[in-house]
Amino acid sequence: MNETMVCAVGNVATQPVYRELASGPSARFRLAVTARYWDREKSAWTDGHTNFFTVWANRSLATNVAASVSVGDPVIVQGRLKVRSEVREGQSWTSADIDAVAIGHDLSRGTSAFRRPSKESDVTSAPRPEPSWETEPPEQSEAATQQLPEPAGVT
Repeated sequence: MNETMVCAVGNVATQPVYRELASGPSARFRLAVTARYWDREKSAWTDGHTNFFTVWANRSLATNVAASVSVGDPVIVQGRLKVRSEVREGQSWTSADIDAVAIGHDLSRGTSAFRRPSKESDVTSAPRPEPSWETEPPEQSEAATQQLPEPAGVT
């Protein structure tokens, strides 16, 4: 089956709505995507037309979206584009939805801290053996081993 896959870069326009359904978790939010172009007359960047998409996330993606995404966040959404036309109260309406496969923060406009969701199965699983590395790690001085990296700011 041929599907139209898109990658949209924009801002979250509405607070994600999370629902537990019989088929599993589902979340949706509106995504605002504004084209920008260089206006030679003004010698400045200018905002163009804004397109709005309804982004749908299912299963674990829906759970992670509800915990990670809020209004105003710059995000990148990849998924299947679905354009629907219908008649409501005598007027023709067209909507563009994205059935998301992946959603993430746009790191060209800020920082983010990734965390894996905890699972109950992780607590009961057996410890994994240490991997066998091909090369030995470089020797570090005692002062270097005690120095901890500073955390990055989270937006």
